[in-house]
Amino acid sequence: AAGPSTVLAYLIRRLFAVAMMLMVVLLTTFCIFFVLPKWAGQDPAYLFAGKQTDEAAIEGIREKLGLADPVLVQFWHFVQGLVMGREYSSGTDVTQCPAPCFGYSFRTEQEVWPLLTEAIPVTLSLAAGACLLWVTGGVAAGVVSALRRGTVWDRAAMTVALAGVSLPIYFTGLISLAVFSYQLDWVSGEYTPIEENPAQWFQTLILPWITLAFLYAAMYARLTRATMLEIMGEDYIRTARAKGLTERVVIGRHAMRSTWTPVLTLLGLDLGALLGGAVLTESTYNLPGLGRLAIDAISSKDLPLILGVTLFAALFICVANLLVDLLYAVVDPRVRIG
Repeated sequence: AAGPSTVLAYLIRRLFAVAMMLMVVLLTTFCIFFVLPKWAGQDPAYLFAGKQTDEAAIEGIREKLGLADPVLVQFWHFVQGLVMGREYSSGTDVTQCPAPCFGYSFRTEQEVWPLLTEAIPVTLSLAAGACLLWVTGGVAAGVVSALRRGTVWDRAAMTVALAGVSLPIYFTGLISLAVFSYQLDWVSGEYTPIEENPAQWFQTLILPWITLAFLYAAMYARLTRATMLEIMGEDYIRTARAKGLTERVVIGRHAMRSTWTPVLTLLGLDLGALLGGAVLTESTYNLPGLGRLAIDAISSKDLPLILGVTLFAALFICVANLLVDLLYAVVDPRVRIG
């Protein structure tokens, strides 16, 4: 078995890999948003100032935002702002941006970080509730379908799963809104933070949860069913049954441990991407999360805000994959030994 030092070394390696990945993403996205537009003839200073601005004002914006500096200097100032904060100055005009400083929105001229922190709780609420529904529902449906292969339940569950995978979110979302909100008036109102009104918070999120869970649970049900069918034919399952263990112990203690490994892999990717912004869901249900924030920023060419959302999405995906790697050792003892 692996000792504490081995686990600690593995954790340090994974954290270092995540840090390097985030630096690569940071450099790549910075170049895409602030270097490529210049090569295409689109000066970010004009995006910040608008069309009706004289050249003197544009030069002042370039000086204040540091857009006239070399690319490496701009990148260093941006990274420094994330860690230590940043100062934007143009003569006597000085603006302080505390850490973590993602810059200022071109559209609202507000700091990007507060805009992100306002949107993150909405996306977290959406992702957490939907994840709970799709994992429990999808895995349970997949296990039962595998154990009752060829029955009516198996065919019905896989038919529903196929429908869930095939139907896009904007279709199922609009249908659910038309039926449960506009026709039956069961769900209504704008998003309310949970600390203000938990009941209203739950009411406004129940339809988005179900819509997302319907899509993702379908994929998890099909994956779990295929994995369970393969595992139930393995030698160690037959050995466990030969020892006289009950079917409940064979499935729960032996088969499910191996089944969770591919499920966790898919969960890390899905949850990381969803935390980065559920664009279609938040747009359909008018939720002020990271997804809708990204759509608004793209439509207004708000480069600092787009960069901030992109970096958050990358961070969520890296952290989710790190947690999945650590959970492998909990679910499958062979990982700890390896």
